[in-house]
Amino acid sequence: MSDELLIIEDNEQNFYMMRFLLEKNGFSVVGANNGRQGIEMALSLRPQAILLDIQLPEMDGYAVAAELKKHEEIAGTPIIAVTSYAMVGDRERILAAGATGYIEKPIDPETFVAQIAEHLEKSRGVEEQ
Repeated sequence: MSDELLIIEDNEQNFYMMRFLLEKNGFSVVGANNGRQGIEMALSLRPQAILLDIQLPEMDGYAVAAELKKHEEIAGTPIIAVTSYAMVGDRERILAAGATGYIEKPIDPETFVAQIAEHLEKSRGVEEQ
């Protein structure tokens, strides 16, 4: 069984790279190119994890993460911020908004899939307890 992941990313090149790496490693990937569409897709699809850009049109990733956490049916879904926001305090602000993990852009193709798998394993461990 493959894990379905939702990528909320407005940059086509970033989306393509993440999708390529994940699908090459057995994941099923769907995508949204703005925050509102991402929320709708998350609620209808209930993916195994959500990879969330922070700088999005219409609604930024902070607002998307906070909104997703309000919905009980997906509140336990890992939200992994994949972002170029790497200044002091950015990681903490993203996690405070509701993300459960953080990966800095540009992503490293050598370690990206392992980072995603690690976040999935952590969330599964929490669910089993």
